[in-house]
Amino acid sequence: MDWFKRATTGLRTQKKREMPDGLWIKCDSCGEIIFKKELARHLYVCPKCGNHFRISSANYLAILLDEGTFEEIDSNLKSTDPLGFKDTKRYVDRLKEATLKTGMTEAVRTGYGQIFSRKVVFGVMDFSHLGGSVGSVVGEKIGRAVDRAYQGRLPLIVVSASGGMRMQEGVVSLMQMAKTSAKLARMAESRVPYISVLTNPTTGGTTASFAMLGDIIIAEPKALIGFAGPRVIKQTIGQDLPEGFQRSEFLLEHGFIDFIVERKGLKKKLGELLNFFDH
Repeated sequence: MDWFKRATTGLRTQKKREMPDGLWIKCDSCGEIIFKKELARHLYVCPKCGNHFRISSANYLAILLDEGTFEEIDSNLKSTDPLGFKDTKRYVDRLKEATLKTGMTEAVRTGYGQIFSRKVVFGVMDFSHLGGSVGSVVGEKIGRAVDRAYQGRLPLIVVSASGGMRMQEGVVSLMQMAKTSAKLARMAESRVPYISVLTNPTTGGTTASFAMLGDIIIAEPKALIGFAGPRVIKQTIGQDLPEGFQRSEFLLEHGFIDFIVERKGLKKKLGELLNFFDH
């Protein structure tokens, strides 16, 4: 029985190759392991389940605006520390860390851009900068963007990604809700179009102000959209809440938003809406 005798000796097993870090990412929704370059080709949407990964403001600028057309404005504005706030860290230290991490001085970028050669005023929030929270400077930058759209009679588009108002600035941050809402009301009276795009998450005072005041409100699929958290709401009203009641699909069903649009079709939808407002 020599059939299974090894013909050669010294057979070596293949050395295990090390997998470089940072090449793969796991989908939080379905658990699929995705090659990062493939994910980028799919605009950071899981090719298996369609889960929309959270992306940066720079990604949205590249996806939604014509290449090379974005002209940033008010990039020099920076938050101060009006309350001398400190919790586990000083607020000024948190601001420095966020700037080092993101390369942004604040949680929103505003400017001019073009979508299919149509000039717009464009704002995009970035959740990676202090959770996209709205302090005095974020409110001021959005307010100035509204003013520029109003004065130039240009469509305004704001992409929101936010945890709400910035607690480190107290009532100063809360006043941004009133300021941005008042400016948008004036713009609406002049019939200058405003399109609001809601991404995951859009919550707190951001939802309670400029994010929900668009003439057209679009949301990405399964985006978390709401004011207070589910536990707070349940404790307040004393009732069980429907499953998924703060997701895009529930809000569309109940008339709070106008469209749910996948990321790959978002620029096309914005172009169609801009053409609609032109007529």
